[in-house]
Amino acid sequence: MIWTCYTLIMNTEELDSYFREILDMTIVAGIDSSMNGFQVDQGNRPVKKVAFAVDASLETFKRAADWNADVLFVHHGLFWGIPVAVTNNHFERLSFLIDNHISLYAAHLPLDMNPIIGNNYGIAFQLKLNNLQPFGSYKGVKIGVSGSFEQEKDIKEILDLLDTDQNEVLGILPFGKKKISTAAIVSGGATREITQAMEQNIDLFITGDLSHETYHTCQEGGINMISAGHYFTETFGPKLLSEKLKKDKTVETVFIDVPTGL
Repeated sequence: MIWTCYTLIMNTEELDSYFREILDMTIVAGIDSSMNGFQVDQGNRPVKKVAFAVDASLETFKRAADWNADVLFVHHGLFWGIPVAVTNNHFERLSFLIDNHISLYAAHLPLDMNPIIGNNYGIAFQLKLNNLQPFGSYKGVKIGVSGSFEQEKDIKEILDLLDTDQNEVLGILPFGKKKISTAAIVSGGATREITQAMEQNIDLFITGDLSHETYHTCQEGGINMISAGHYFTETFGPKLLSEKLKKDKTVETVFIDVPTGL
């Protein structure tokens, strides 16, 4: 008797269902300007290789094509709630995806807030925070996370846990306690959420961007803030989801790192 082994290959419809089972697209449907889901869909094609990245840029697309990706999953997609003329850079990006038969999938806030593979919880896991709680209300939905350290830490120790240092992050505002026991995290551009951390007497707020107006808010409020970089803080989710998909399904995955330094 001859036994034939069949490898079950996903298609794009099944991949979409998989992502939607993990990422809650509905809770942010009315507040997220991103077009979450497939933004470029080449039809219900087989999916053998899925690349993950932070940004939908031509450089990212070229690297995905070099890797022969069928689908590229990004945090920052090409469509943000308003009509965009297909000209110039937008034309070049879309043309490249279509010509190279790459489908584009985007997940913005659903990836930020996910408690298993999200950007914010990914940072919390990296810091080994305990007592994790949803944090950072954005239009009524909490997209970040807060928690506590098992032992107090200073800012250098926290940067070490993040595998970065003060020369790599955008900025540090060290106006709070020297020994930090609690932290709140909202990745990307969330400098204004610092006030919510202050209201909850949190020792340290971690986000991506750095804002001039936040300096005096932190100084007068007596709170520490690390602006670790918009790009850096939003690499955690794509990496975690890449690993999860590789373990769960019969597909190859890769994280394409195109850092901006911002």
